[in-house]
Amino acid sequence: MNSSLIKIRKIEQSRINEFDFNNIIFGKNPTDHIFLADYHNKEWSNLRIEPFSNLSLSPIALGLHYGQSVFEGMKAYRLNNNEVVVFRPEKHYERLNKSLKRMCMPEIPHQLFSNAIYTLLQIEESWVKNINGSSLYIRPFMIATEERLGVKISDEYLFGIVCMPMGMYYSSNLKVKVETKYSRASEGGTGDVKCAGNYGNSFLPTHLAKQEGFDQILWTDSIQHEYIEESGTMNVMFVIDDVIITPPLTGTILDGVTRDSLIKIAKDLNFIVEERKISYKELELAFIQNKKIEAFGVGTAAVISIIESISINDKLYHTIVNPTSIACKLKKVLNDIKSGSIQDKNNWLRKIDYFTHEDDDIVEFKDSLKLWIINK
Repeated sequence: MNSSLIKIRKIEQSRINEFDFNNIIFGKNPTDHIFLADYHNKEWSNLRIEPFSNLSLSPIALGLHYGQSVFEGMKAYRLNNNEVVVFRPEKHYERLNKSLKRMCMPEIPHQLFSNAIYTLLQIEESWVKNINGSSLYIRPFMIATEERLGVKISDEYLFGIVCMPMGMYYSSNLKVKVETKYSRASEGGTGDVKCAGNYGNSFLPTHLAKQEGFDQILWTDSIQHEYIEESGTMNVMFVIDDVIITPPLTGTILDGVTRDSLIKIAKDLNFIVEERKISYKELELAFIQNKKIEAFGVGTAAVISIIESISINDKLYHTIVNPTSIACKLKKVLNDIKSGSIQDKNNWLRKIDYFTHEDDDIVEFKDSLKLWIINK
């Protein structure tokens, strides 16, 4: 990437005073601005932050027809000392590029990614609150934009970043069922990346489960339909007789940032953690034997969402749900790290001024325009 400019055009009047931070509906209320960049002739150009608005896209843009669409999800928090931080941006950056590589899309240079994230957050900082466990959800995404039909790799792309306030993804404990008919992913597929097709593929079986009164499903492997993999929008963890068990990263499930974080936290707390295959039959036998069982989904949006019941072959089993559970202990430590209440021993939090580089040069600053040179 040659020297380029992030051009900033700010909104005339922020909408923040119209927003109720005590009643957040996730996904419907973006902040004031959006970051965008174009990929053409194998270079990134036209880097810009502008007021949030609809995109202009050709009806024959390749991404609309052939599935080259990737996204990432990450969060910013306001610490107790009022500083704004992003949780594990490097891990999210690595996962984004892994997804892009798998979908044959151009990877994002690290400096472009970090400058875009933190420059956007400097502008939207007032949207990051430290109330009611809220956070600012950050959604980087990329879509193929070349204007033509034909099954081919696109030569042009749009990279964007939007933000929106977020509270709890799930407002109550979850009821799930083990899915043994439909498959989310298969070996050699795209199950371990965040491409749009993975989610469209999951809608019908999830919809059918919701019609039966469940909140989510537990996906099983595509070959035997026996080994549990994920739960909807989340990785999944079980606790059987105080041992934490989570499916391994075999290529069909997402390498969750929250999953990885909780494994580290659990080991620091001296819990036994097993990353291994777990059959729904093993889980069913543990219920029949009256073992102590917890289950919870983990993810950036969901954080830790307690699963209170699991349907296996149309029989409903109830898990342990109480404030002293291992899930609650893990959640408290993770939340305390994110709020700054306890030491961030793993260096997971990045302040919004973290991106500054010696080779950056601010060349102009006005109320309505800020130009940032990115040297590569």
